[in-house]
Amino acid sequence: MSGLTNVPVHIITGFLGSGKTTLIHNLIEQKPVDEKWAILVNEFGQIGIDQAMFETRDDVVVKGLPGGCLCCQLAFVMQAALVNLLARSQPDRVIIEPSGLGHPAGLVDLLRSEAFQGVVDVRDIVTTLDPRRMDEPRVVAHETFRDQLEIADAIALTMRDQSTAEQLSAAHAFVAERWPPRKWVHEVDHGRLPLARLLESGSAQRDALETPAAHQPLSATPSLEGGFFDFPPAPGTPQCETGASLGYTSIGLRWHPSDCFDLDRLAAYFGELSRDMRIKGVFHTHDGWRQLNRADGTLSVTPSTWRQDSRLEIIAPESSSPHMPSAESLKAALADTLKS
Repeated sequence: MSGLTNVPVHIITGFLGSGKTTLIHNLIEQKPVDEKWAILVNEFGQIGIDQAMFETRDDVVVKGLPGGCLCCQLAFVMQAALVNLLARSQPDRVIIEPSGLGHPAGLVDLLRSEAFQGVVDVRDIVTTLDPRRMDEPRVVAHETFRDQLEIADAIALTMRDQSTAEQLSAAHAFVAERWPPRKWVHEVDHGRLPLARLLESGSAQRDALETPAAHQPLSATPSLEGGFFDFPPAPGTPQCETGASLGYTSIGLRWHPSDCFDLDRLAAYFGELSRDMRIKGVFHTHDGWRQLNRADGTLSVTPSTWRQDSRLEIIAPESSSPHMPSAESLKAALADTLKS
């Protein structure tokens, strides 16, 4: 990391489906032309979807770390990945997006450790909050949800266009209860947070919270060999990965890029699944490559530049386990959506 000093590092955290990735996409669109950015994306699921949702470009380097949260399962590889990213990419700015179920305390401690002393400057920690979550007592009571807000220097209230006035008011009141007060609370439409909020941020002042027992670092160093799969599975034989922790379960699937799906059938099938299931996917369809993203029951479909493979991740609370399809039934259902 020779020559790198005080590289600004921005942590954008927030609960599942709160709009972190969309917000980062919009920040990238505002990026100064003379800056090179590095984006480090952590995901709870095993397959790794978010890296596939970023457009390939020379001035933005994206690295994904699937399969856990940065502060525990991936704490050791996180340090190695960031050192490698800084040394090889020499970025002017780094944005880290922890998993929606990730606790940021361990990440903040790592970035402030001797290994990164004088190399990075941790800026204001921004937490995204979907006001619609105020109507979900199970989420509001979730320890990680509350800690993500406690550690925040600033709050981006996302999904403003989809929230009621009552939900927005409840979100503002919930944030106002936190002490000390946040530096700013910004209501965001369609992920459009002004870049000035990032560029003008100061060094993070808030002390990291104590890491909960569920997020304590593992004693053994996990491996990310093949983490983004150098070679896709054979056509018609999807790879499947499952996981469970922190009260949530995940199923991930990955297909050969030649497998082509019927977009209408895909959307119809996802519409049948329980609305509390978080769904992200990138698919080769008869309409071209498409991103499918569903949060709070609302599915969006957008074009994708990803061509490496088709992949899907479904994350659901354990309370929804009776409604969660098994890996085999999911593979069978999606086989029926392949274009014949």
